[in-house]
Amino acid sequence: MNNPSRHLSDIAQEIDQITDEIELQEKENAEMLKEVCHEYEESAKNLLHYGTFRSFDVREMQERLKHLGLTRLANAEGNILGSLLNARNVINNLSLNVSRKSNRKHLSIGQGNTLLKKHADNLFGNRKENRRVRIMVTQPTEAAYSYDMVLKMVQNGMDCARINCAHDEPEVWKGIIDNVKKAATQCGTTVRIAMDLAGPKVRTGELAFGPRVKKFKPKRTVSGAMIAPAVIWFVSSLKKNLEPNEVPISKDWLEKLILGDVLTLKDTRGKSRKLRVVEIKEGKVQLTCNKTVYIGAYAKLRPRRTGLEESMVGEIPFVEQFITLKVGDILRISKKGEGILPKLDHEGSLIEPGRISCIPGTVISIVKEKEPILFDDGKIEGIIEEVHDDFFEVKIVMAKENGSKLKAEKGINFPTLDLGISGLTNKDKVDLKFVAKHADIVNYSYINSEADVKELLKEMKRLHIKDKVSVILKIETRLAFRNLIGILLTAMSTKYIGVMIARGDLALEVGWKNMSMVQQEVLSFCSAAHIPVVWATQVLESLAKNGFPSRSEITDTASSVRAECVMLNKGPYINEAIVLLDEILYDMERLQEKKEGMSPKIEWL
Repeated sequence: MNNPSRHLSDIAQEIDQITDEIELQEKENAEMLKEVCHEYEESAKNLLHYGTFRSFDVREMQERLKHLGLTRLANAEGNILGSLLNARNVINNLSLNVSRKSNRKHLSIGQGNTLLKKHADNLFGNRKENRRVRIMVTQPTEAAYSYDMVLKMVQNGMDCARINCAHDEPEVWKGIIDNVKKAATQCGTTVRIAMDLAGPKVRTGELAFGPRVKKFKPKRTVSGAMIAPAVIWFVSSLKKNLEPNEVPISKDWLEKLILGDVLTLKDTRGKSRKLRVVEIKEGKVQLTCNKTVYIGAYAKLRPRRTGLEESMVGEIPFVEQFITLKVGDILRISKKGEGILPKLDHEGSLIEPGRISCIPGTVISIVKEKEPILFDDGKIEGIIEEVHDDFFEVKIVMAKENGSKLKAEKGINFPTLDLGISGLTNKDKVDLKFVAKHADIVNYSYINSEADVKELLKEMKRLHIKDKVSVILKIETRLAFRNLIGILLTAMSTKYIGVMIARGDLALEVGWKNMSMVQQEVLSFCSAAHIPVVWATQVLESLAKNGFPSRSEITDTASSVRAECVMLNKGPYINEAIVLLDEILYDMERLQEKKEGMSPKIEWL
């Protein structure tokens, strides 16, 4: 460096400018800081300090500090004012010409990290000995009925069980909670219960029901030779949530079947088919068929064995319908009504486009022509072509080559529009009463502003659970990111809070190219607020669903050590995913503590 004294002077002036602005901002926000509960007094001030710090572009100063062998302030968000003043004191000692003393009270180095760990313990319970980062697992419906499944989750390292109120009903939720608590007691550990309020997400409405039928077909070689027959499981008609290969039958008649029994039926096409009993287990019977068979609800079953009366198939669920969309197709989005499939002529040409409603229908009056629209987590993309009073039309610009399937209850995103939809829905308020009785944490979906947080806290106060049930704020919209500081400060009026980076919807809202930056910024500002973060969406998803992780998933999972908790979504291989995540976190925590980075001026998208 040509002139170290000049560099020291420049750094000192920049630090003084930042700390003066920090003092000014703290005074201007004094009234807001009075609303913060005692638990977060220092954290709220530090968040304001860090927000002020990030209103400057300090990358050049960071480089100068590095060349002088001093702190780069790269991991100082937890105690930013203390770090700045410490750097200033070092400069005082190096150069008498730029001396300036400060008696301001501030968090010392390390105190911010201590507060963050304390708040994480308050939210998730005491950490395990072998790792700091907790594991949250989304519970499937089966968790209400399979204690062994839940027990394995707890044994494998689950710290928090997540139940999504957008799915199932209170009876199922209660069954899951009972199994989690029983398993935690058996394992001598604590597992927190977190419940997601569904929130005001825009979704596709209902499609007309398909037929009540299930298809079973043999496995064949490419030349058509049969490798294995079709496999059908008969189960009691009292069973809920049938598996794809299960058919409901009268429980009494089911118990009369024996090995070798042959049954005949007419399938939904009128084809005569023969089924043979090959295995009997408790509560279920396996049959095989050498030909493809479409088994419909209430189909007659005729046994060949003398003395065994006829029976019939029970109530098979309706086949879920979908609209197949290809690039160039037109889709009509209506304010209300049941969706219909596209109408085609005999040659396959389109007569009338498919139609599906959106929930809530008020979106129709807000959308604008030429704006982008995304369906089903961005798997289908379109452009709004025409807007009418009761519907708008979308031209599909991105889909799979052979067409993408759009089903009911799939998310719709408008990445460039502020729909003005947020806060608690009527369903959320009803579900919150259940949460108040049975859960430790409420996950608040689709918040956009400080007003949304106030609404939740007001409702929690009415239910007498404020400062008792914890709150995790799900950051999943562009507006939530823009209003992040205000949202966090408002939430600090209650004792126990966290933040979830809901990366699925957030990526659609802010754009894929911005997602890494936004994720990094949310982590940084939450560290400044000493608020624990949940790293969510698609973590080890291929492993959980298919049994094999992708290489990119492993890298992403290793990066999740920067958060305080990692969320896994449900899947048939969820326990394998928990085991691998536990191992990765254990290994990575020995190599990395949180993160380190540079600090340009923050850009709120």
